[in-house]
Amino acid sequence: MNALTHSPAADPNAVAIRPATVAIVGATGAVGIELIKCLEASTVPTGRLRLFASRRSAGKCLPFRGSMVVVESLEEASFDGVDIAFFSAGATISRRYAPIARDAGALVIDNSSAFRMDPDIPLVVPEANGPALSRHAGIIANPNCVAAIACVALAPLHQRWSIRRLSMVTYQAISGAGASAMAEMEEATAAALAGEAHTPRVMPHPTAFNLFSHNADVDPETGYNGEEDKVIAETRRILDLPRLPIGITCIRVPVLRAHSIAVTVRFDDHVTPAAVRACLDGAPGVRLVDDRAGNHFPMPVEATGQDDVLVGRIRTDSGDPSGRSIAMFLSGDQLLKGAALNAVQIAEAVWA
Repeated sequence: MNALTHSPAADPNAVAIRPATVAIVGATGAVGIELIKCLEASTVPTGRLRLFASRRSAGKCLPFRGSMVVVESLEEASFDGVDIAFFSAGATISRRYAPIARDAGALVIDNSSAFRMDPDIPLVVPEANGPALSRHAGIIANPNCVAAIACVALAPLHQRWSIRRLSMVTYQAISGAGASAMAEMEEATAAALAGEAHTPRVMPHPTAFNLFSHNADVDPETGYNGEEDKVIAETRRILDLPRLPIGITCIRVPVLRAHSIAVTVRFDDHVTPAAVRACLDGAPGVRLVDDRAGNHFPMPVEATGQDDVLVGRIRTDSGDPSGRSIAMFLSGDQLLKGAALNAVQIAEAVWA
């Protein structure tokens, strides 16, 4: 697939990017809606946008660049003539339809867990391991939201100093569980403020004024849940550190949008907070929010709707007397950098 075609301009060496027919599978979901918005602001030359969802959503209309696009029912023949196909409808749909889209000639960028650990399919955060895109054979995997957000900050540090161990605690927004979970939290909060009872239907525990272990299934042998296993495996793969020791605890918190992560990083050598700040200041996709005097550090309310990952509370880990460990705090919009924005950035990098 070649995005470049010869331009009819007078300059015989000039080239123009061919307009692309872009498809979004799962267009009516929380990530699908963000994909549409990210495409509107992107450099991907979308000539035609096609939106796909389940049959019950077919016929709905969603806005794109001043026009309304009708949502279609997903079928095997849906990808004829499609150049780029974003998938955000779950692993089952991706496993079935992504190979069909690829074989029809589309570049597939998949937001599910279906292909993330396939050694033949690159798992990419462009700021962290962009060169891996050159290995794609029609399908590119978009990482888990926590792994994507964390690796934006971790990659420049690993490039400067070798990372030897990670410890993370996540504070994950309800929107990571989808639009229905967000609606449930709003209902539960309103009920709690009114002194009324509310029975959760989407999440396993009350979401208003509460926090609980991530709702992914827990392995009875290891005690780790599926979300934690994903973050460990995918962070290792993105950073190309297959044996990196990682400890993690994933928690759901009563925040509508944007995940936060407390990270402690152990390096090969002694590292100072000032050196870490200097390394991250201006790093792609990073914005420092590290005001000790004002006690102002990354917050999900400020990360919401932002492309950058906010990084702050950078300090020496007092639990490591060797001086090789740094603690810091991150916040990032998991619907954007953790999902839709990262996928669109992948398309921008490939379709250029």
